[in-house]
Amino acid sequence: MPSDHALSRFSMSMPAWALRAAGKLNVPVYRLSRGRIGGKVGRAPVLLLTSTGRRSGQQRTAPVLYMRDGANVVVIGSNAGNTNEPGWSFNLKANPDAHIEIGAQHGDVRARVADGEERERLWRAMNSEYEGFEDYDARTSRDIAVFVLEPR
Repeated sequence: MPSDHALSRFSMSMPAWALRAAGKLNVPVYRLSRGRIGGKVGRAPVLLLTSTGRRSGQQRTAPVLYMRDGANVVVIGSNAGNTNEPGWSFNLKANPDAHIEIGAQHGDVRARVADGEERERLWRAMNSEYEGFEDYDARTSRDIAVFVLEPR
């Protein structure tokens, strides 16, 4: 299995449209297999995040790397370091109520953007889980949001 760093370099070379297409393909496979297929990138776990489109009002589902932080789940809106943040990030900022699937488990969450010391702690912890985020951060000039998903 390739290292997380190799996967990070690979995803950084993918255009944003290719990342979106890969994500759309991953969602039904993840659901059918209950996360056994598509549930990891390298050693980093993947969840399905369903948010409400900020303009369309429609439900949108995206596979996202995550980390647990107590009862909460942490996700990072890196979009592999692309210029724009991922659509789900915009959606969570507009409507923080969302739904997550981790394997066969489902739950409703409320998202908030971490800041200050909490953001730094979670950023460091996520990078120890999946080292690619530092590469993504170096690639873009935007601030990459760190989201805390709290159970509802």
